[in-house]
Amino acid sequence: MRQATHSFRMATRGKGLTEITGEVRRWVDAQGIATGLLTVFCRHTSASLIIQENADPDVRTDLEAYLETIAPEDPGRYVHGLEGPDDMPAHIRAMLTNASLSIPIVGGRMVLGTWQGLYLFEHRARPHRREIVLHVIGA
Repeated sequence: MRQATHSFRMATRGKGLTEITGEVRRWVDAQGIATGLLTVFCRHTSASLIIQENADPDVRTDLEAYLETIAPEDPGRYVHGLEGPDDMPAHIRAMLTNASLSIPIVGGRMVLGTWQGLYLFEHRARPHRREIVLHVIGA
């Protein structure tokens, strides 16, 4: 059994999805683990991770729009407003998605479906640099 860790920062452009599949795949491939489990972790409370379709960009547009309807920026709606009107909705959106993902590794590769990609989901209005931590364990 072996394990390895790595972290990287990803710049976002503000609210929306940034695909991180390639960066994660390159690191996993370099580890030489044939069978194992990858954990991908986002070290933030106002951004998250999702596995989602990477073929049709309309899916990402619809996901972003849907989260806007269930956690809108409405200063009168929330008690927490210290960090701006987009902060509390960002926390709600992060709670509804994922801080971490677990992905099997088989044959030395992440087991993702044909149209699946890994995404960093930025929930704040302004750009950020988000830290993603990777951990793989296997043989």
